[in-house]
Amino acid sequence: QVQLVESGGGLVQSGGSLRLSCEASGRTFSSYGMGWFRQAPGKERELVAVISWSGERLYIGDGMKGRFTISKDNAKNTAFLRMSSLKPEDTAVYYCATMDNHYDPEYWGQGTQVTVSS
Repeated sequence: QVQLVESGGGLVQSGGSLRLSCEASGRTFSSYGMGWFRQAPGKERELVAVISWSGERLYIGDGMKGRFTISKDNAKNTAFLRMSSLKPEDTAVYYCATMDNHYDPEYWGQGTQVTVSS
């Protein structure tokens, strides 16, 4: 069992930046990959970024390349999503998740709201 707690969301103006954090507990953090997802109102949840257990960045969603960066600090049991040049269409609830051996989401955090005003 893994517990995930996201933080760092909030209200930001268009063009601004935020760094989301996802602190994990309950299992050896360095043994699994992590993913960030988001869900905007009325839309399906979409994959934002994936990082491997060792810190290799495996995926960044279209439209987010060059603006979003995923990272993880195994010593702090924390994954991060750095977001810059934010746009109103980035407004969503952002979730972190552990990724299993097939890189499917396994355990989820509770989500953190990101709102980008125009």
